[in-house]
Amino acid sequence: MVTPAARCEAVEVAVSEHSMSRRRACGLVGISRSQTYYQARPSSDLELREKIKELAVKHPRFGYRRLRKKLREEGFMDNHKRICRVYREERLQVSIRRRKCTAKYRGEGKIKPIRPNHFWCMDFVHDSTFDWRKLKFFAVIDAFTRENLALEVDTSIGGERVSRILDGIIATRGYPEVIVSDNGPEFICKLMDAWAYKRGVKLQFIEPGKPMQNGFIESFNGKFRDECLNVSYFLGVRDAKAIATAFRHDYNNVRPHSSLKYMTPAEFAAAVVNDFSPPRGAKGGGEGLGDGQTESRMVDSHLEWS
Repeated sequence: MVTPAARCEAVEVAVSEHSMSRRRACGLVGISRSQTYYQARPSSDLELREKIKELAVKHPRFGYRRLRKKLREEGFMDNHKRICRVYREERLQVSIRRRKCTAKYRGEGKIKPIRPNHFWCMDFVHDSTFDWRKLKFFAVIDAFTRENLALEVDTSIGGERVSRILDGIIATRGYPEVIVSDNGPEFICKLMDAWAYKRGVKLQFIEPGKPMQNGFIESFNGKFRDECLNVSYFLGVRDAKAIATAFRHDYNNVRPHSSLKYMTPAEFAAAVVNDFSPPRGAKGGGEGLGDGQTESRMVDSHLEWS
């Protein structure tokens, strides 16, 4: 018996069942007789409660201080503490609206790849280890050759890590004209804006909620999940890196691609590399174009296969 209500109940049991006087029962239990006679008064804030709910429905973004001002106009003179208590008991607190990251989609149309390094696509795929640690896979592909240029995995990959991965690809492959991605925070951050500006690369974002506007990477993600993630058991990050590296090698060099007339991406890239290299003596790097007829012929065959 700890609470006063429990002690009062014990006194009533002693008086009714054991024919004990109230004075003696109160002395044994350790409670004053006046407490046993106390009767709780019903709450008098029912009218106030109903009015607060009515005003909250009418002004859903008002806090209890603004509602208090409206209650004063209605003739309720209760102090702010009672109003705040009733306001909280009815769970009428106004939730804070967090500002979401604004999408950077500006109505750009869909791009058709016409040569290697014309545009890349990048996206994230999520999974977990056997002990439910989150894994984050970052994938980059060339939309024309379908080559998987990078497949990094870690527990966290931010904008700075993304820029370093892209720099590593550029060091061996050259600069793309456009990189297409969704509106994820890793891609729309200021760091990536500065990175793209310094390197002369255009970042193009798809419309929010329409992932198929970035269909090339979504196709890769589906194959990656179906053929690798769903059939693999990750013991940790190191194990996931080894499995992802093996899948990337298999995807680029072994796995036939239906959109490339069942050539592997590496075979297709090797077949078209001479058609898109600059003529001998021309200025520029390895990503220049050959003659217009050759480019047109290869583009038409590529689109036919796609």
